[in-house]
Amino acid sequence: MTDFTGKQGLIVGVANKRSIAWAIAQATASRGARLALTYQGRFEEHVTELSQGLSAAPLVLPCDVTSDSDLAAVFATVDREFGGLDFVVHGAAFAPRDELTAPFSQTSRDGFRMALDISAYSLIALSRGAAPLMERRGGGSILTLSYLGSERVFPNYNVMGVAKAALEATVRYLAADLGPRNIRVNAISAGPIKTLASAGISGFSSILGVYRERAPLRRTIETGEVGDVAAFLLGDGARAITGEVVMVDAGYHITGM
Repeated sequence: MTDFTGKQGLIVGVANKRSIAWAIAQATASRGARLALTYQGRFEEHVTELSQGLSAAPLVLPCDVTSDSDLAAVFATVDREFGGLDFVVHGAAFAPRDELTAPFSQTSRDGFRMALDISAYSLIALSRGAAPLMERRGGGSILTLSYLGSERVFPNYNVMGVAKAALEATVRYLAADLGPRNIRVNAISAGPIKTLASAGISGFSSILGVYRERAPLRRTIETGEVGDVAAFLLGDGARAITGEVVMVDAGYHITGM
């Protein structure tokens, strides 16, 4: 198991106990990490309650990833309380519900802008804020969350697929940009999991059924499994891995069906 004793991390995107970001928080905290968790607006109560279950009380901070002032406030607090950062987890993603139900060709300009801003650009903004704090620690690791809809067409995934494709390209460019500062940037492309985000995708249950039928392991995955892979990628054992999109989907991505 990766040891995070003495490590400090920022995790963005926890909404409730089903969030993949929360599974990563549990995986790293249980291995000794000290964390800062952010919440967006209405999720304050959920995140605050969840944080009380971690072994070491984390910082719990408000953050709207579309707000430069919010991001600056988060990093100022983390700087003051932690004095540096070892890792960042970016779990922010959103598209308006209408953009996931109408035909893709009807994607609105505002909906496209919002999906790309929250789901992809926010990784750039977070990385920019985290980099100086990571340099103080001799480097660090940044991890984001993607999905196979970045490469293939899934019903009703629509503009989120485009946003995830942009996110994966962003991972590669950030990895090249920040690598000389010993900062790694990777993504996990997880299989479908019942989360708050997936609840907005019509026909999601059917997608789960397809994975169970066709994935080599003949099952879907659990958030805890993603958390364990994330702990590896964020830790020293993955110190030579950067710019990668690691598939955690019971092997579904290798099938031709």
